[in-house]
Amino acid sequence: MEKLVVLSGAGISAESGISTFRDKGGLWEEHDIMEVASPEGWERNQKLVQRFYNERRRQLLDCEPNRAHKALVELEKYFDVEIITQNIDDLHERAGSKKVTHLHGELRKAQSTKYPDLVYEIEGWEIGDDDRCEKGFQLRPHVVWFGEPVPAMEAAIEIASRADIFVVVGTSLNVYPAAGLLDYVPSGTPLYLIDPGEVQYRGQSGINVIREKAGTGCAVLFEKLTGDQLPF
Repeated sequence: MEKLVVLSGAGISAESGISTFRDKGGLWEEHDIMEVASPEGWERNQKLVQRFYNERRRQLLDCEPNRAHKALVELEKYFDVEIITQNIDDLHERAGSKKVTHLHGELRKAQSTKYPDLVYEIEGWEIGDDDRCEKGFQLRPHVVWFGEPVPAMEAAIEIASRADIFVVVGTSLNVYPAAGLLDYVPSGTPLYLIDPGEVQYRGQSGINVIREKAGTGCAVLFEKLTGDQLPF
């Protein structure tokens, strides 16, 4: 079975009602992104950061996977699908995707401030100001902030290097190091880019562009790859 690797970004989650920040001048839910997504912001105001992610978590509970998420699950009937996502939500998993690698962490998990390898599932939606790891250190969101390393990048590179087909959906290819994954895709691999706007991409030729939003674009992709139409 051919390996279909998908790199997904904020555009796929936006259709489920999850806010993005890249088109808002660096604001995310009216907050300066560096205040809520950087180690410096955490050091300045931990209560603000915890409150911000608690609210994102609560909002996520009201969101559902959309047609794009479900189309990628449907493709598992035809391909060995692996998803590399820049998103911190769990909508791919809730849609039913079996193989998902999160580059930037997971919103519904917490990690120790001192020992980042100590990661915990969050029951409900809140990390409290006194919630601590087993070694006694405060818990923080399990999210890769600006200026932090991307621990899952090595695994993502290995997945990309084994792609028989590579698909990009919901990302502008301006977010690094994730956008650099295309450099590891084997030469001659069919590449598909789903995006409604003008996207700048460097160094790659022969990219099949589907100029649609994620839901419609994934339906078009499904038909192109399988010859069938989505059953929903």
